[in-house]
Amino acid sequence: MSHSTDKIRNVAIAGHGQTGKSTLFEHLLLAGGIIQRAESLESGKTTSDYSPEEIERKISIHAAMCHIERNGVKINFFDTPGSSDFTGAVILSFRAAEFALLMVDGKSGVQIETVKLWRNLDGSKKPRGVFITKLDNDQADFNRTLADIKEKFKVEPVVITLPMGSGSNFKGVIDVLHEKAYIMQGDAVEKEEAIPAEFKDAVEAARVKLMEAAAESDDSLMEKFLETESLSIDEMKTGLIKALAKNLYVPAFAGSPIKNAGIIPLLDFIADAAPNPQTAKDATVDAEGKETPAAIDPDKPMSALVIRTNYDQFSGKLSWLKVISGKLSADSETINVTENKKERIGKLYTCQGKKLEEVRELCAGDVGIITKAATLKTNDTLAAADCPCFVPLRLPEPVHSVAVNALAKKDEDKLGEFLVSAAEEDKTFRFHYNAETKESVISGMGELQINIILDKIKANQKIEVETRVPKIAYRETVTKKAGAEYTHKKQSGGHGQYGKVMLEIAPLPRGENYQFVNAIFGGAIPKNYIPGVEKGIVEGMLHGSMASYPVVDVEVKVTDGKYHPVDSNELSFRIAARNAFREAMKQAAPTLLEPIMNLIVFIEEKYLGDVMSDLSGKRGKILGQDSAGGIAEVRAEVPMSELLRYSIDLRSITSGTGSFNVAFSHYAPISGRIADDVIKARAEFKVQEADE
Repeated sequence: MSHSTDKIRNVAIAGHGQTGKSTLFEHLLLAGGIIQRAESLESGKTTSDYSPEEIERKISIHAAMCHIERNGVKINFFDTPGSSDFTGAVILSFRAAEFALLMVDGKSGVQIETVKLWRNLDGSKKPRGVFITKLDNDQADFNRTLADIKEKFKVEPVVITLPMGSGSNFKGVIDVLHEKAYIMQGDAVEKEEAIPAEFKDAVEAARVKLMEAAAESDDSLMEKFLETESLSIDEMKTGLIKALAKNLYVPAFAGSPIKNAGIIPLLDFIADAAPNPQTAKDATVDAEGKETPAAIDPDKPMSALVIRTNYDQFSGKLSWLKVISGKLSADSETINVTENKKERIGKLYTCQGKKLEEVRELCAGDVGIITKAATLKTNDTLAAADCPCFVPLRLPEPVHSVAVNALAKKDEDKLGEFLVSAAEEDKTFRFHYNAETKESVISGMGELQINIILDKIKANQKIEVETRVPKIAYRETVTKKAGAEYTHKKQSGGHGQYGKVMLEIAPLPRGENYQFVNAIFGGAIPKNYIPGVEKGIVEGMLHGSMASYPVVDVEVKVTDGKYHPVDSNELSFRIAARNAFREAMKQAAPTLLEPIMNLIVFIEEKYLGDVMSDLSGKRGKILGQDSAGGIAEVRAEVPMSELLRYSIDLRSITSGTGSFNVAFSHYAPISGRIADDVIKARAEFKVQEADE
């Protein structure tokens, strides 16, 4: 049975590692009647962590999906990993969902990944709630954690469920909206009871706050609330739906999923008050990069975005889609708009973890799976007719890279095929061959992500892989003006070769790369040979005079030359220009350039001094820092060569709690011993390259 768009809810469960996301996912399935028993992570049998690497490591690596029927509503839940190494799975789940539920440990409070996830949600203005968990822990405190959330995110969470007791006295939660108490029953689904007398005042105070949040969404509701100081439950639901869809408040839930506490009222709130897909928008992008909002609309022609690609040993290629408009039907003809190719849809599926369930159709707002779609890949737009493409997933740049090769030469092609496939499955993982350094380089969000992929290659493909720190792509430039001339002259039987080029070079501002100026007058070099001159200059820039690195940020002005009416041709001027450029560069005080990265580090404040000291030792330039509630953000510019193993260094400094983002900033000059070492290493590489 398919559900209409207004009867669908998409919820991404996210949070710092070890906050109980997969446990909540499992117990939601139990409460929804999908499974008969909630399994523990230790058992290796949970619905969401089903891959061999997840079972072995007892962590979530991929996004998993399940769905539950509640009060006539279909709720799609996405369980996401907590480690920053697998942030791509979180981002695709956020894109598929209209509501994010962030898990916050009732003992530890807001942690580093919580901060990063919150900022990501801020970027899309995505509605979100918080689930304060593990309240059966003796050191957990619901109110203290609420205060921590308020301090760090400058929001006033609105309590939906109140805990009854804490630590060893914790016995369940109270649903403030529906005015019901739920007593935890251990392994069984929680039991509904009347609200105990000692909690009546706390519930009444929380209910007033809930009415205020509902009234914020609508002038008529606000008017009634101000007049009567009361709203009916239906009015509250109406207002809460509108207000949450506009991200006007943050609902807060209490519980302990492992004890089945707080599950039923969470499900009821999501079914009754969480945003349905029609309250949200996606976006399309044109050829110029201009974005246009796109409504999630069941009445428009079918369109969908491929949010994930993965490969199953039984079902083959699986393409996960979020249907944006219309209705996607099995056995239908569609167009892969991104590739401009027809795509025949065979069977359609939804899933409960790894178990596929066949469906006939998916309505706008729903998420499903197509198997064996030949042309589809992640970020492709699928539609009934030609239409603009949807904006692709916004993924962070990889922060950790290694150069790889197969120990056995015969396995190189097979290794490459597997790495291409891995990069298709996880868009935060990159694989490319660097022609400049002659290396195959893989990049990802951290050492853990890369090691899991390489372990999988070894286990499944029986390929032994060698890894090493990748070489840096340095550059060369000039620091002053210089000129040179070169005459290419070659005489042989018949026509010879002749071309003379005079040119001047000068430095350009950093990042401007290259500028060609034709200053020839009087036909010293005929116009039809000028393209050959420029080709020669570009060829000359491929190998600088210091360490044979590419040359950047240089203006080249061709001032004069000479040609022969019989022996001149384009090749002669190309050779002359290439050599003239190289001669001029030697006279222009060349210097080496190294890539500088923008670095943002997220750490607990207690590690701030150690991290700052480490960055200074890495030739880093600190740009600024912010601290709030025990978590610090440090912004710096650091040479790429110093960051090749930073994920390992930071983990060591911060006992595994630190996290960072990195992106290319600019190239900057280097000199002295550092430049000497680079030149020496490059010379050794060139000798080795020649021997091969």
